[in-house]
Amino acid sequence: MRYFIHLGFDGTNYRGWQRQKQPRNTVQEVVELALYKLFKKSMSAYGCGRTDAGVHASQYIMQINLNDAPDFDLKFRLNKNLPDDISVFEVFEVDNDQHCRHNAVARTYDYFIHWKKDPVLIRYSSFYEDLTLDFDMMIEAAKLILQTKNFRPLCKQPNLYKNTHCDVTSCQLFVNEDQGRMRFSITSNRFLRAMVRYCIFYLLEVGTGMMTIEEFSAILKQEKQTPEMRPAYPNGLFLSRVEYPFLQLTDSHNIVNKLKVGLT
Repeated sequence: MRYFIHLGFDGTNYRGWQRQKQPRNTVQEVVELALYKLFKKSMSAYGCGRTDAGVHASQYIMQINLNDAPDFDLKFRLNKNLPDDISVFEVFEVDNDQHCRHNAVARTYDYFIHWKKDPVLIRYSSFYEDLTLDFDMMIEAAKLILQTKNFRPLCKQPNLYKNTHCDVTSCQLFVNEDQGRMRFSITSNRFLRAMVRYCIFYLLEVGTGMMTIEEFSAILKQEKQTPEMRPAYPNGLFLSRVEYPFLQLTDSHNIVNKLKVGLT
């Protein structure tokens, strides 16, 4: 029997989702430890994708396989055994051939920036102090990302992939100058390693005048050599939506809905 588990996590204290060769504090390891406590045996929790160290997920899907249906409330018991920065929202029984990673048709990431110091935002929005940005130019740069198919220039390790093509269906920038805040939202069928954080790097380069739109376009078209890239800070990034053709997830617990107030 296969179950999809809808959860969210604050990635501040974790080295990402994926279990690593050397024991590290990852979300997957913590979840699998909770499962061991419940089922008294080692179990694998497969995730819908990787996240970098310090990156959050306000909507994430993992799957587990069981021989029999649990005779207890799995959501309740998992939440009792997980730390406060990981929460289970829903549990679904699915067909055995349905896979949380392979069957996801779209994923959305949201990235938040603020440039006025705010102690409430600091864990969930990247603080770039006293930014002066040309938002019109950044919006034009976001349009170029939407038109791109091959994201090799925006990938940390492109040689890990058979191909670096992504089908981006939405790429938008939302700004609230009074609040001193910005949100970048991007939806695609897949994402490459550090792709969203490199998108932010280039948007900031264009917005601060360090790079022209023409130069950014040439980089995306691989007509110009990619300069040394520095991925944007991880704490502003959320995996905020995962979509399946056979499953409707609740959005009522999604903290991104609260963070994007004033940025829609």
